[in-house]
Amino acid sequence: MTHTIILPVLLPLLTALVLMFGSQRSLAWKRGVSLAATAALLPLGLLLLQQVYSGAYGVYVLGDWVAPFGIVLVLDRLSALMLVLTALLSLPALLYASHGDDNTGPNFHALFQFQLMGLNGAFLTGDLFNLFVFFEVLLIASYALLLHGAGPARSRAGLHYVILNLVGSGLFLLAVGTLYGITGTLNMADLAVRVAAAGPADAPLLRAAGLLLLVVFALKAALLPLYFWLPRAYSAASAPVAALFAIMTKVGVYSIVRVYSLIFGAQAGLLADAALAWLWPLALATLVLGALGALAARELRTLIAYLVVVSVGTLLAGFALNNSAALAASLYYLLHSTLMAGGLFLLAGLIRTQRGAEGDQLHPAAPVSQPALLGSLFFLAAVAVVGMPPLSGFIGKLLLLSSVTPGTQWIWLWAIVLGSGLLALITLSRAGSQLFWNTLDITPVAPRADRLRLAGVVLLLASAPLLSLFAEPVHRYTQATAAQLYAPAGYIHAVLGERDIPRLTIGLEELP
Repeated sequence: MTHTIILPVLLPLLTALVLMFGSQRSLAWKRGVSLAATAALLPLGLLLLQQVYSGAYGVYVLGDWVAPFGIVLVLDRLSALMLVLTALLSLPALLYASHGDDNTGPNFHALFQFQLMGLNGAFLTGDLFNLFVFFEVLLIASYALLLHGAGPARSRAGLHYVILNLVGSGLFLLAVGTLYGITGTLNMADLAVRVAAAGPADAPLLRAAGLLLLVVFALKAALLPLYFWLPRAYSAASAPVAALFAIMTKVGVYSIVRVYSLIFGAQAGLLADAALAWLWPLALATLVLGALGALAARELRTLIAYLVVVSVGTLLAGFALNNSAALAASLYYLLHSTLMAGGLFLLAGLIRTQRGAEGDQLHPAAPVSQPALLGSLFFLAAVAVVGMPPLSGFIGKLLLLSSVTPGTQWIWLWAIVLGSGLLALITLSRAGSQLFWNTLDITPVAPRADRLRLAGVVLLLASAPLLSLFAEPVHRYTQATAAQLYAPAGYIHAVLGERDIPRLTIGLEELP
């Protein structure tokens, strides 16, 4: 298992280099290489998931430098889950892109692979500085992918996106510099030990650095009040790029869950649960304003982008509840929301193409060329996103609502989650009516969708019934993942080995 861990980073990196050196080769060659490499990530991710299914940890130490002095990659249940999710999302998006969206620039496929490298690296790294490095890799690739095809709308959205993320990168460096100055390490397992042992003199600066990291991750995740860049950027991107971007916010969510359960979790002494007091109200506010933004949207792509914001609020509200059942429900909902958002962005691309000049504007226009097929796919997606039974959105929300005990949090969570679901129902019903029913009485002029693009849409939207069909084993896995996250002693022991480290426990199993 040791060398297998680095392959999700190494494979897209090498593929990107091959594609760059072969930039003068035919587009068909580039598509073949890129699709083959991306397809290989799925069985690789499943293999890694199988290896940690029982709760084992995989640690890859680059250059054989013993942690915490060297670069380390760590595989556990959560990182394996995110690797599989990335592979499941990226392959249909690339299939869709490989029928026209990749021909407006010579390096689309190389950029796509660099993006996958950054995503997989962020999920595997066990070091905060290397998390910053992988953030930069995926962000630089995303800047170019967002602007791919040019156009004034993409240029404006790209400028805002770049500026905000450059600010975020500066804050990230400031936070990790502060942590390193106080603790002398950026290895996450070692940081967990040192933060837990911090005295009153160091605690205020460590808390400030921890909250600064929260700001950075909240920007990546699109948490209120730092989500305003997302609707413009995602709605301006091409359909397959927007679909891949559906997991970009989840990198921010992943980072929050990882850092604030491992380093600033319940075992962190004076800094225990440093972020939870901020996360709960911000997550609920993000959920509300995301739903209102979707209701006010006048384009289908903008509507979907706000639904991504809603999903972020829902996920972080689950984490802020600070119990294993809620986190397990959030992880199940993360799978559902990411794949459905990706499928909706691809479907919006088909609808835009078939409506001609009106694109995805939510007002009467020419009918689409395949109203029955696209309308059925939209209906499936809408039912899943709203959270109506029996699809995965309903199961995810039900698990989350069932995880909170009666009290103030119960009232707020039930009211806001159900209220946002009602707004989503109204929003998507209105959008579906405008797109498929309230059309002009003219003959469709656009061609029918090709099979590759339809395959990409169907593969992603099929996740809703499949996650429902396999809800029990998937939820069992997310329960085990949540339990592992709330027992950080195992992660620390796997990375640091037999060093003399304090016993860390939160009521589960202590180190031997």
